[in-house]
Order: sequence, then C-alpha cells, then structure tokens
Amino acid sequence: MALIHWNPLQELNTIQRELNHIFEADMLGTTILDRTAAKVPAAELQETDDAVYLKLELPGMEAKDIDLQVTDKAVYISGERKSETKTEDKGKIKSEFHYGKFQRVIPLPTRIQNTNVKAEYKDGILNLTLPKAEEEKHKVVKINLDSVG
Repeated sequence: MALIHWNPLQELNTIQRELNHIFEADMLGTTILDRTAAKVPAAELQETDDAVYLKLELPGMEAKDIDLQVTDKAVYISGERKSETKTEDKGKIKSEFHYGKFQRVIPLPTRIQNTNVKAEYKDGILNLTLPKAEEEKHKVVKINLDSVG
C-alpha cells in the first residue's frame, strides 16, 4: 500500500475557491447550478441485457441545431440554444432561459454497436437506443475467490 502525503492547507485553498465561486455567482443573481445547466443537457441512462438507452433533455431546440456522434464507448453531443431576441421600447426583460453553445461527452457502461443506433427526437427529448456489441451481450467474467478475504 502506498502512502499519500496529505496537505490540509491545500484542501482549505480548494474549499476557499469553491466558496468564492458560490458567492460570486450569488452576486450575479445566478447559482452555479444555473450556470452549469446552461452548458450541459440532463441525461438518463438505462442498461438492459441487449442495449443501453440514453435519454437527453434538449428543450427548445430544433434537431438541425444538434450534433450527435456515437462511438462504441461514448456519446458526444453538442449544439446551440439560440435566443429569439425581442426588443421592447418600454420596460426590461428578465429571462431565466439559457442560451449558447453546449457540449457533453457521456461515457457508456459497455461497448455498443455504433452502426445500429436508433434515435428519436420529439418534444425536446432525444431518445437513443444503443444496441450492445455481440461480445458484450454474452460476456461472462470468472471471479477468483482465492484472493478474496
């Protein structure tokens, strides 16, 4: 077992930086969670014996504004939420909508057949069916119990 040198002052510096970010965000009227949500779509991942199902939340986006790439090990998604700018002569507009570019890489729990991916995009929800690679479907792992305990 390797010994790791722990520097408590470094941990305090990290905490201080995080607190500064929280207070800085609060002064701007936003939270860190709000700023992060603008950049990354929410995802839900489910795995069965035959496939991996990925659901991504992309409200207010058109399919043409989404770039989706799938490898055998990950899903890469990027796009841009475009604002519909409207100017008013009287008054101010306050918006909590998030606009701008985003990107996200979602590592997959198992290898998939990226040539057989099925995608459906409806009402701001992208559903991907990612069939598992044949060698992953029937993969059996032998566990050596001699080393346990």
